[in-house]
Amino acid sequence: MTAAIRIGDRVQIRLDSKFGEKQGWYTGTVVRIDPYSEHRSFYWVQLDAEAQSALKVREISVFNPKNIRKTG
Repeated sequence: MTAAIRIGDRVQIRLDSKFGEKQGWYTGTVVRIDPYSEHRSFYWVQLDAEAQSALKVREISVFNPKNIRKTG
């Protein structure tokens, strides 16, 4: 994560191997940011329709900065 992520940003989120066959990158939009500490936050991402269908969830939170990146 190099650039600051803000509400409304288009991002990709990464699910690692603990998600089995669903691991990979998924696209969505940041809809909320909940601060956790001075240096880290929970990023709530509303997933695109394709990702919602694959994962069976509408929103997901991402805490680890290596698992979220801006797409544009």
